[in-house]
Amino acid sequence: MSAAIVESVFRRVQMMFGRARVTHTDDSGPVQIMQVRSSALEVSDGRKRMAEFGFTSNPPYGADVLTLHVAGDRGAGTVFATNHQQSRPTGLQQGETMLYSEDGKYVYITASGGISVFANGQPVNVTGATTVTINASTEVLMDTPILKCTGDILDNCNTNTDTVAGMRTVANGHTHPILLVQTGSSNINTQPPTQHE
Repeated sequence: MSAAIVESVFRRVQMMFGRARVTHTDDSGPVQIMQVRSSALEVSDGRKRMAEFGFTSNPPYGADVLTLHVAGDRGAGTVFATNHQQSRPTGLQQGETMLYSEDGKYVYITASGGISVFANGQPVNVTGATTVTINASTEVLMDTPILKCTGDILDNCNTNTDTVAGMRTVANGHTHPILLVQTGSSNINTQPPTQHE
């Protein structure tokens, strides 16, 4: 084998992997397409990004990426790893996992402290569910100034059939017997309450 062939093969092996930074992302199709800058002179467009099934993200511009070029052909590359140095959380313990965003929101699965969700002052929405079930062995604590519900509320639901709205209707119309009064023209029951809340 000639020295020229060996050198050509060696150069292709050298060019199979590379580091770059994201300069543009198209997230509209079935596969994310990126433009990445490997150096001041090399900008690659139309690079497909491969990510794990069940997980997707859109890395910020300037994020680090690793690229793979089939047979060392710099014209046929794929992005297969990303990292954003400025927003990556640090200090995780071995065995921990975190899903995070550039603006500081995260879902943190800790090694010994449970699961922490931090919304960074933004709304958290659960939509499209038919049933949401919380199984807590001790308690459910909601630390909030007000708890709102658009529907009715039923406590002790395995044995109780009276809802809060039903109990309110009874309470708003109820009367009390007045004890130790003589019959005749006397009222022996109170009037329903005038304050209904």
